[in-house]
Amino acid sequence: MAAHTRADGGNAWSLDRVFALFPRLRERHAQMADSLSGGEQQMLAIGRALMGNPRVLLMDEPSEGLAPQVVAEVGRTIAQLKVEGLSIMLVEQNIKLTLDLADDVVIVNTGAVVFNGTAAEAKSNHAVISQHLGVF
Repeated sequence: MAAHTRADGGNAWSLDRVFALFPRLRERHAQMADSLSGGEQQMLAIGRALMGNPRVLLMDEPSEGLAPQVVAEVGRTIAQLKVEGLSIMLVEQNIKLTLDLADDVVIVNTGAVVFNGTAAEAKSNHAVISQHLGVF
């Protein structure tokens, strides 16, 4: 994906800024993507998306198949992007990660919305958690 500059002159994402967010990618910049670890490939996917300077970052299962330590690192990255003011739509089955990061939560089960509210409301709704999310 080609880098896209922001029309408003805001804090645009550049390759240097992505490398600052993911120093491991700077170390691996000469490698082909398919030779990177799963976590490094996820960092690359996020970095590529950021290079387009999106108004909203759409993320689909960023923790899928990653080791717990890498999931924590991805979570810290998402939290940092949130603090920087980037709007993020996260689709994720890791409910702990989701509830730690999200402001608002929509829980969908077999195609139907079963919960729509804040992350704090979801955390305190034990019926929704036990019925739709299993062990938390």
